[in-house]
Amino acid sequence: MGKTITQPIDCILIGYNEPDFANYERVLRSMGENSGAYRDLNLNFVEYEEKKYTPAGLLNYLRKRKGIDSNIHCAEPLSLAVAYLSTFLNRQGLITEYINIFQHEKDRLAELLKTNVRTVAITTTFYVSPLPIIEIITFIRKHNRSVKIIIGGPFISNQCAQFDSETLKFMLQSLNADFYVNSSQGEYALYRIIDALINNKSFADIDNIFYLKDKKIISTDSSFENNDLDKNYVDWSLFDSDKLGRTVNLRTARGCAFNCSFCGYPVRAGKYTLASVSTVEKELSYLKDNGKVKYLAFIDDTFNIPQNRFKEICKMMMRNKYGYKWFSYLRCQFLDEETVQLMKESGCAGVFLGLESGSSGILQKMNKGAQIDKYRKGIALLNKYDILNFASLIIGFPGETERTVQETIAFIEETSPTFYRAQIWYCDPVTPIMEQKETLQIEGMSFQWSHVTMNSMQASDWVDKMFLTVKNSIWLPQYNFDFWIIPTLLGKGMSQEQIMSFVKGFNALLRNKFIPEPDRILRQAINNLEIV
Repeated sequence: MGKTITQPIDCILIGYNEPDFANYERVLRSMGENSGAYRDLNLNFVEYEEKKYTPAGLLNYLRKRKGIDSNIHCAEPLSLAVAYLSTFLNRQGLITEYINIFQHEKDRLAELLKTNVRTVAITTTFYVSPLPIIEIITFIRKHNRSVKIIIGGPFISNQCAQFDSETLKFMLQSLNADFYVNSSQGEYALYRIIDALINNKSFADIDNIFYLKDKKIISTDSSFENNDLDKNYVDWSLFDSDKLGRTVNLRTARGCAFNCSFCGYPVRAGKYTLASVSTVEKELSYLKDNGKVKYLAFIDDTFNIPQNRFKEICKMMMRNKYGYKWFSYLRCQFLDEETVQLMKESGCAGVFLGLESGSSGILQKMNKGAQIDKYRKGIALLNKYDILNFASLIIGFPGETERTVQETIAFIEETSPTFYRAQIWYCDPVTPIMEQKETLQIEGMSFQWSHVTMNSMQASDWVDKMFLTVKNSIWLPQYNFDFWIIPTLLGKGMSQEQIMSFVKGFNALLRNKFIPEPDRILRQAINNLEIV
């Protein structure tokens, strides 16, 4: 893939679309500057030289000003949805191409759409709004009116779970695609749609899809699609090594071993399923032979569960002397010194900790299955072995009060994770906590809500206060940045010290939006930014 096109393309797969930030900011601001969604966004951009910038946008601007060709983006490593779908379709004998970041590759997509293309499949892993999807579809229709458009992934699954049948069909029809896949996996459904188009078969026999017929949305039967991870591992040879770059995302498991009451992922993803260690080794060995990949990001929701398997993977990486620096999600309550030593020796450079709260009472309400003392021990071990760690926090979950937020602030100050970020609770209708909706008096949805102990406005106030007051950990903005941009930046040649200096400088400008900083501090912030 990615080479000269000499034969018909069965499917073009499209990864991520980051809408133009200026337009996105205006849309959210039109909802009200005190809305939960806008206040969350407000902690992710600054004004610099009279223009609004996200962290990645500002970083690209500064690098380009120095003559560096820079298009840094948090989604720059190849989308795993694209990687898995491409691999699956190719194993069925189909020809595929891919666009990883829509905004960066529009010209190439336009050229591909001029060729003999049967379908375009749009993945939706990170979308909570239809706007990025509509933008892609509009572009495709402009350049090729006959190609069939297929949408699948979490956005479609979320809409199916949220709306009644008639509302759902109206919403799907408004997107203006031809097919919609409602499955936590969806590889097989996608293949069957393309096969039916090629061989003039009926779509009615394909489970887990909606399709347009006579200007109406038709739904088919639902079933559980289960693709074996050991048979459907990514074939990295399908992707140009130059385009893969130095940083690669990988997955060794599907689903989640836990059932936190704020999270709908286990419901959507299905049973927790593991790839064998030998399959993981096969992928890592191919990437090593590639010679360019230096940084890995394991996106498994619970990489260190089961614990024995996690240790086996660490030992396997040590045995093969890969030399990778790797990052992952991690449940730090399961750490001990032996495990952290293995992590360090196998190349672990950083971990994402979904702590969610520093209050024992809130953790219990969240069904986290974690104890504060084990959090303390885990973070202390990570700091001892110099492993970057990022604490992700939720403020405003039902039961949250001023006291529990203060406990979380005190916990972050005491334990000093390298980075942290807090967001207000996202009220998702398919999460387990919503079974108690009436008892907890939960009203509203997404970032605009209230319940018996707090509302989204109060939670936003606490997030702002946390950003302004915490001293012993570095706030890490989220929009087009987040923890997962760190291995990408390292792969681009930035040092850990440069990354931290840039983030500190960005945060100083961010604080200036709330409390005007002295000129001396602002000059130092700009100096920190200019280091890049």
